[in-house]
Amino acid sequence: MAIRERLSGNEAVAYAIRQINPDVMPAFPITPSTEIPQYVSTFIANGEIDTEFIPVESEHSAMSAAIGASAAGCRVLTATSSCGMALMWEELYVAASNRLPLALALVNRALSGPININCDHSDSMGARDTGWIQIYAENNQEAYDNFVQAYRISEHKDVRLPIMICQDGFITSHAVENIELIEDEKVKAFVGEYEPEQYLLNPQMPMAVGPYATSPFYMETKMLQNEAMIHARKVILDVAADFKEMTGRSYGFFESYRLEDADYAIVMIGSAAGTTKEAIDELREAGKKVGLLKIRVFRPFPGEEIANALKHTKAVAILDRSEGFRAGGGPLSAEVKEHLYDIHASTRAVSYIYGLGGRDYTTVEAKEVYRQLEDMIENGTNIPQYQYIGLRK
Repeated sequence: MAIRERLSGNEAVAYAIRQINPDVMPAFPITPSTEIPQYVSTFIANGEIDTEFIPVESEHSAMSAAIGASAAGCRVLTATSSCGMALMWEELYVAASNRLPLALALVNRALSGPININCDHSDSMGARDTGWIQIYAENNQEAYDNFVQAYRISEHKDVRLPIMICQDGFITSHAVENIELIEDEKVKAFVGEYEPEQYLLNPQMPMAVGPYATSPFYMETKMLQNEAMIHARKVILDVAADFKEMTGRSYGFFESYRLEDADYAIVMIGSAAGTTKEAIDELREAGKKVGLLKIRVFRPFPGEEIANALKHTKAVAILDRSEGFRAGGGPLSAEVKEHLYDIHASTRAVSYIYGLGGRDYTTVEAKEVYRQLEDMIENGTNIPQYQYIGLRK
């Protein structure tokens, strides 16, 4: 029987960590992810798990220790947010290029400056090209479910890449929701034991990790990383299928909400999708054909699948919670538009920026986005092709 509980997103992720019982967790506190290592250290102190917790002097050290432990053959994780991830930057590339299957519980928070402790996606989007798999959650249930699936994806022999499990700071990390937990024994059986084929402490197979690569070797390394990211696409779907069989909860690259017959759609990531769903339901009652495509997997980016899911629409609004500073929208916008172009879709795509630094996003604003799309198509009105939502006047 599944377990009904009321947990915050941080508690939910920590609960999944307790059930998985990884070998090593190095961590350094930073708001709003601090609670995750706090809860894990409490589980360790209470004898509920035997994870080796390593308190370190910085986030750079946390990822460095995670890399060392993973290279030694351990199942490893850490947690961070915002400037903590920025301090890990060098090591993010090291983990990915060394093909180390470790997990990062990332609680999304705006990057400085100015200093801000609230949610946007500038931290994870800044790391989108480091070679990490990235999976995002709308709510606490998804944060928990995504973490339960993380190691099965990351450790797969055809992948062996680090993985970020992302959730929105404070909005989900600290808000308490009803969620459904899986029994401990089922989680342990689903995740399984980690048995790496190659690791530093294997005396039967001496190896080096992180050697210097000269020009004749470096480019091939990047190509192999890219192949692993391509392989991750199938693995993510296979793991999701097994997860659905265990829980009945279905996951894919993205979620379509009332999209099948929609003329106008919003594409976005994270907790604000729930607000958009409320606006969609209200507009549907008024006879408007509107829908949502909520991205779950950003790396590997399922571009062709996204484009095909949107190609029947007249217009789409792509909402980024991170500025791309390219004078044309954020990173999600750039990638969705690229793939719509690749399949020669007639869909008009408009870029929006919303929610930076925790700025509220409301159903009224979502409805206004749909109104603008309809006005552009039905009346030929010129609307800004790149604009901010909710700016103060």
